[in-house]
Amino acid sequence: MPFWLEIIINIVFSYIASIGFALTINVPHRALNLAGINGVIGWMVYWFAARAGMGRMLSNLMGAFVIGILSLVFSRRKKCPVTVFNIPALVPLVPGVPAYQAVRALVNGNTFDAETAFLRVAIVTCSIALGILLSTMFVEMFYRIKKFYRQKQKRV
Repeated sequence: MPFWLEIIINIVFSYIASIGFALTINVPHRALNLAGINGVIGWMVYWFAARAGMGRMLSNLMGAFVIGILSLVFSRRKKCPVTVFNIPALVPLVPGVPAYQAVRALVNGNTFDAETAFLRVAIVTCSIALGILLSTMFVEMFYRIKKFYRQKQKRV
């Protein structure tokens, strides 16, 4: 399959996944498109990082970091809560297949494979949470520094 076709398929399906989940959790219609775009950008960061050989944990961290920053920017732009953009955009990053494999291995009695898959799911989930946390901290630090320098210029 050509590389450009893989990119188009990833863009289309990550947008559909983000918008579909946004519709199920009743995201306001004025924020639907940006929630989908946020999901596409976060997924593409993850996908390109994974293709570059960065590993699943770092790729998810980078994707969640970008989603977190864009969510904060979009929430200020549309005057909506950050979770309106965060939650639907994170859906493509959720490790569904490894979670299914873990439960399946556990049901089949293969505890070693189940433990390995559960550990993989936990690592990916923690990296997504850390990416959102770091993005929030980064943006808050940026706005505080910006506010500090504005106040400093007013005093001079």
